[in-house]
Amino acid sequence: MTAVFDAGRTKDDCVRWIREFFAENGPDCSAVVGVSGGKDSSVVAALCVQALGRERVIGVLMPCGVQPDIDCAELLVRHLGVERVEVNILEAVEGIRNAVPFELSRQSSVNLPARIRMAALYAVSQSRNGRVANTCNLSEDWVGYATRYGDGAGDFSPLSRLTVQEVKAIGRALGLPEALIEKTPIDGLSGKTDEENLGFTYAELDRYIRTGALEDPEKRERIDRLHRQNLFKLLPMPAFDPGLETCGPEESH
Repeated sequence: MTAVFDAGRTKDDCVRWIREFFAENGPDCSAVVGVSGGKDSSVVAALCVQALGRERVIGVLMPCGVQPDIDCAELLVRHLGVERVEVNILEAVEGIRNAVPFELSRQSSVNLPARIRMAALYAVSQSRNGRVANTCNLSEDWVGYATRYGDGAGDFSPLSRLTVQEVKAIGRALGLPEALIEKTPIDGLSGKTDEENLGFTYAELDRYIRTGALEDPEKRERIDRLHRQNLFKLLPMPAFDPGLETCGPEESH
């Protein structure tokens, strides 16, 4: 029998976990959050505010030229009262596209802005004594709907073991505006929603992850295939082992 999800308790546990992470990995550091205006970055930013205080959270807006829904990101930083930094990544993206001596593949072009955004977040973080928050959730990670070394990167990850429905519930427990919690996720490139690109809804995916139940066999097969194909994104980079001994700090001379 599946346990009932307690959003309030999970929120409180996650806030404590963030505090513990910063106590061990940067007691004086700020959380640097890439703010898109969607549910994930909104919930992560709000959790960090509860854990650290608004003065230790930096919200980074990263439009690529003109971003039609940037008002949602503006709403979040105003709602939370956190510092706002804007980095427009258009010139950086176009610079790489123009510098590569051949036409980028479609997938490379799709992933490039996400990787540039992560580079921008680390530029802000290292300049402002920060730690970069990963904003991916379990549902997206399960089917590989994240860019490796792009939005899939970060220093700490509050949501990567929580499904979309659970993230939304935590957002409501945090008192976030409903417009941010229920904002339709889009990739910003194809004009399609995430669910249109995936071929199933997040509600279907979440139920399948937590209970194994999904009536449509084609959707089950697609989810299983995407999960298998994208597991490498969640694993450490493979490294050759030459079989040589290493000497720890306590044994070094």
